[in-house]
Amino acid sequence: MAILIPHASLRAAAWKNGGGSTTEIAVSPKGAGFEDFDWRISLATITASGPFSSFPGIDRSLMLVDGASVSLTIDGTRKVVLTAAQPMLWFPGEADVSAVVTAATTDFNVMTRRSRCRHQLEKIAAPGRLIRRSNTTLLFVAGEGTVQARSGDQQFALSRYDALLLDAGDAPQWQLEASQDVAIFRVDLFI
Repeated sequence: MAILIPHASLRAAAWKNGGGSTTEIAVSPKGAGFEDFDWRISLATITASGPFSSFPGIDRSLMLVDGASVSLTIDGTRKVVLTAAQPMLWFPGEADVSAVVTAATTDFNVMTRRSRCRHQLEKIAAPGRLIRRSNTTLLFVAGEGTVQARSGDQQFALSRYDALLLDAGDAPQWQLEASQDVAIFRVDLFI
């Protein structure tokens, strides 16, 4: 059953190191913590430079949502700068990652437990058509504007930072309608 996840219903939790906060969008199984989730999708606001938490056995993807850039150093040698032109990065959760920010950024974060599932993250746009390729799909409105997601008799209105979680029982095709081009992040979860 499709579940609309309004951003207004979510709550941010501050990081222990004070360098930002995380807003959990969805997790499986429901109510799982950091030690027992199969997959977890969240928004992170980075307000200060510093290290990322280590998540051994987890595959991670980050996509820049808001802010000019965030510079990341991975395992002391690989340097990546996330910007609007190069917004996405994949890395293993056990990597030693540190961030440098000059102003706050908001990042979309997908984590999957390598032994249980995998994920694919991509940026798409509305208007357009969504043809599903996994039993679990999450759509996240990253850009400004409103998106109508429709399939058969189901219809959902999503605004910026809202999400729509689709499971195996939901339709395989959805129409994404918008009056202007709106950026959407699509996460396919393969269990």
